[in-house]
Amino acid sequence: MACRGGCCCVFGHLNEDNGRFLLLAVLIILYMLCGAAVFSAIEQPKERETKEKWQHKFENFSQKYNLSITDLRNFLRDYEEANVAGIRVDSIRPRWDFTGAFYFVGTVVSTIGFGMTTPATIAGKIFLIFYGLIGCASTILFFNLFLERLITVIAFIMKSFHERQLRRKGGLPPDTRRGSGNSEVDSLAGWKPSVYYVMLILCIAAIIISCCASAMYSPIEGWGYFDSLYFCFVAFSTIGFGDMVSSQKAKYESQGLYRFGNFVFIFMGVCCIYSLFNVISIVIKQCVNWILKKMECRCCQRCQRKLFRSRRNVVMPGNIRTRRNISIETDGVYESETDGRRMSGEMISMKDFLASNKVSLAIMQKQLSETANGCPRQIGTSSRHNGFSGGVGALAIMNNRLAETSVDR
Repeated sequence: MACRGGCCCVFGHLNEDNGRFLLLAVLIILYMLCGAAVFSAIEQPKERETKEKWQHKFENFSQKYNLSITDLRNFLRDYEEANVAGIRVDSIRPRWDFTGAFYFVGTVVSTIGFGMTTPATIAGKIFLIFYGLIGCASTILFFNLFLERLITVIAFIMKSFHERQLRRKGGLPPDTRRGSGNSEVDSLAGWKPSVYYVMLILCIAAIIISCCASAMYSPIEGWGYFDSLYFCFVAFSTIGFGDMVSSQKAKYESQGLYRFGNFVFIFMGVCCIYSLFNVISIVIKQCVNWILKKMECRCCQRCQRKLFRSRRNVVMPGNIRTRRNISIETDGVYESETDGRRMSGEMISMKDFLASNKVSLAIMQKQLSETANGCPRQIGTSSRHNGFSGGVGALAIMNNRLAETSVDR
C-alpha cells in the first residue's frame, strides 16, 4: 500500500499489515486517552469526597480514644495485610477449603482473576505459574472451539430462515424443494450470514444472560440491580476487578443451588462475551481497513493532482485508470503490477498504454493484416489515383488516413 508520487503520509511507506497494526495502535492509544479523561472527570470528585470523610473520621477516632496517629496508622496497615490474606471484619466462608480452592482455580483458568484469593506461600505461587500456563491456554482453546460451534449453529439457523424466506417468495427453483435430489444444504452452499447479524445475536444473548444473572445476584448478594449488571460485565469479560465478588458470604439460602447457578451463569457469560469480543474484533478490523483505504485514496489523489500540475511536458495516458470503489469488503490493492515501479508518474508503462488503447490497437492490427495481404480497404475510386494507397504496414495506414482526409475535402 505504498503511496504513489512520493507522498509523505505516515502509513504510505508501510505494507498493509504494518499499516493496519500502526493505525490500530494509534486508535487504541487515543481510545485510552479519551477513556482516562472521562473516568477522571467522573470518579475524581467522588474520590476526593471519600478521602475527606475518611480523614475526618480518622482524626475524630484518634482524639476520642486518645490514640497516637502513628500507632493507629500502623494498626490499619496490619489490617490491610490481613485483608489481602483473606481476613475480613465480617465472617466469610473459608477461602482455601476445597470449594473455595475450586472457585479460585476457576477464576485462574478463565483469566478472570478477581484477586480476593491469592496464594500466600512460595510453593503456591510457583505452582500457580505452571498451573495457569497450561490452564489458561487450554481454556482459550476451548473458547475458540466453542466460538466455532456457536457460529456454525447461528449460521445454520440463519441459513434456514433465509431459505424459508426464499421459498416463500419463490426465489428457489423447484428442484431444491424437499424430496428432490439436491439437499437444502446444497441449494444455498455459497450463502454466508453477515457478521453484523452474528454480532447482534451474540449481543442479545449476552444481555439476556446478564439480566438473568443480575436478577439472581441482586436479592441473594444484596447488591443493587445495576451493581449486579456491572459485576456481570466485569466477570464475563474476564476483567475481574475484585471489588464485587459473588459467593463470598459464609452462608446462603439454598447454598448448593446458588453456587451451581453462579457457576453456570459465569461459564455461559464468559463463553458468550468471549465470542462477542471476537466478532467485534472482526468488525473493528474491517473499519481499520476501510480507514486505511480512504487515507490511501485521498493521499494518492492529492499526489496525482500535484504531479499533473507540475509535469506539463511528459508523456501521460489519455485516460487515467480509476480505482475500484473502496468499501469494507474490498482490499483496495492496485491490480497493475507496474504501479509500484512507476514512482515518478512521468512515463506510462506499456501495459497501461495497451489497456488505454485496446480499440485503436485492434483497428491497427486489422489494417496491417489487410495491407500485408494485398487487399486494402476500398476507400473510393478517386483514392486509387491519388498516390496514397500504396505501401504496406504502418506507412500504408497513414496513407489511407491521409487519403480519407483528402477525399472528405
